[in-house]
Amino acid sequence: MIQTFLATLNPMLTLFICIVLGFLLTKLNILPENASKVMAKLETYAFCPALSFYTMARNCTISNIGEHGINLILFTALVIVCVILSYALNGLFVKNKKSYDRGVFLYALAFANIGYVGDPLALALFGDAGFSFYKLACLPLSIVIYVWGISVLVPKKESSSKLSSLKNVFNVPTVALLVGIVVGLLGGGEFILGKEGDLNFIGSTLTALKGCMGPVAMLIAGCTIARYSFKAMITNKKVYFATALRLVLIPCLLVPMVFGLKTLMNVCFNLSISNFVVHLSFIALGCPLGLNTVVFPEAYGGDAKTGAGMAMISHSLCVITIPLLYALVAILFPL
Repeated sequence: MIQTFLATLNPMLTLFICIVLGFLLTKLNILPENASKVMAKLETYAFCPALSFYTMARNCTISNIGEHGINLILFTALVIVCVILSYALNGLFVKNKKSYDRGVFLYALAFANIGYVGDPLALALFGDAGFSFYKLACLPLSIVIYVWGISVLVPKKESSSKLSSLKNVFNVPTVALLVGIVVGLLGGGEFILGKEGDLNFIGSTLTALKGCMGPVAMLIAGCTIARYSFKAMITNKKVYFATALRLVLIPCLLVPMVFGLKTLMNVCFNLSISNFVVHLSFIALGCPLGLNTVVFPEAYGGDAKTGAGMAMISHSLCVITIPLLYALVAILFPL
């Protein structure tokens, strides 16, 4: 448990320092007023597409999908349940269907921060090989995040046409994700991205860009938090309720569901599926509320106040919940 806590604490503190830095730079008026919007556009049009394309082009190969097809099936079932659950619970937070916060809570309840926090956590706990399994298993989550999830965070005007709604769905990160999938399946990932020792300037460029995504997202969160009343954010009971659902109740409900589905497939189809997929599902479910509830409202002119409160509270409390719950997962579902 101590080793798990330390493995989790390091990436958490790294990202938390970026939040504090963004907060201080904004409060001291070192950053201009529109800094968070500029950084959010960089996230939307550069860093996020770089991560989407690179990950899919590198990992979404026919051989990998064949080897880890069962994980993809289990995570596909998981994302379906997560979206249904978010719609079922969303009415507890926002009654007005036209309220922008409705989309924010829908996204927050459906998806954890599988990238900014999940990636370094999976890498620290499972190493390079386990991390690649995590990224591939999260492919269904990534697709739904960029196709449906982002669309609910983009402000919808009453006069929006079908064309503009379609544009919201097929945003830049979504297109980058889909192109990356095609490139990966066609076997062009290594050719485009290159490999160690070869001319790999495209891969190196994308690696540098995607490396900016987590820190910059946290800087945006810090800048956004600084613009709102600290007291109002820490006294928002809805945010604490959503955080409790995201960090504790949803993982405690859905991780055993994944184990049950795994066991059922073992019995019915005589498949040998290890508990590793259960551990991967915990990382995907137990991370804090996603930072896209800050990034995309900032980029598209939505209200980021609720998302900022979610970021501050959930990313602070997850330092306690993740190591404790993962220790429980390790005991109940040993590898």
